[in-house]
Amino acid sequence: MFIYFVVSKQMTTANRKIKEKEELKTLILNSARKLFVEKGVAQTTIRSIAQEIDYSVGTVYVYFKDKNAILNELHIQGFAQLGLKFDVLRHVEDPLERLIAMGRLYIEFAMANPDMYELMFTLKAPMEVLNSANDEEWKEGISAFTFLKATVQQCIDQHHFKGHLPEPLTFMIWGVVHGMCSLHISNRIEGVRLNNAAQVVPAGFEEFVKMIKLL
Repeated sequence: MFIYFVVSKQMTTANRKIKEKEELKTLILNSARKLFVEKGVAQTTIRSIAQEIDYSVGTVYVYFKDKNAILNELHIQGFAQLGLKFDVLRHVEDPLERLIAMGRLYIEFAMANPDMYELMFTLKAPMEVLNSANDEEWKEGISAFTFLKATVQQCIDQHHFKGHLPEPLTFMIWGVVHGMCSLHISNRIEGVRLNNAAQVVPAGFEEFVKMIKLL
């Protein structure tokens, strides 16, 4: 009984330490993301991230070797989250309905995670880090685009989008939806005095849906 108690206590302590490490890593990532978006990547330092979370610089270095490692981790994390949203749609047999659902989920993700979205799709720095890592493949981003492109191809195979090419059409669809999300997140929509700026992105997408259903 005594041995069981000691082992159990050791396991509890170890589990608590693992949880604390995970929570601290998440704190570093969340604070870094906030600073990257607010101050810019160039102006954000390991020291400023440490100050933001009220820990020492050395603590941050325990988890990440440099700022680029944090940036890359956030970028991968964002696309993994978006990929998980898309994964629930893989069972949707009708490719056109799947395509429409992907657009709605994409907008939902962007509206719910504006800082992450900006880091994923607006800031140049994550791609600069990625491009400098020649031995690494950006599997998360490639997977998301490949799924979208495959869905568009299936739509074409089922006689939608007659006369269109899959890759440029995929890029155009992504560009339209991204553009609406980006305009909203950067507060550009409010400047043109729309009647219902808060809902114009999903409403705009539904107008886009009406158009693609005619193709």
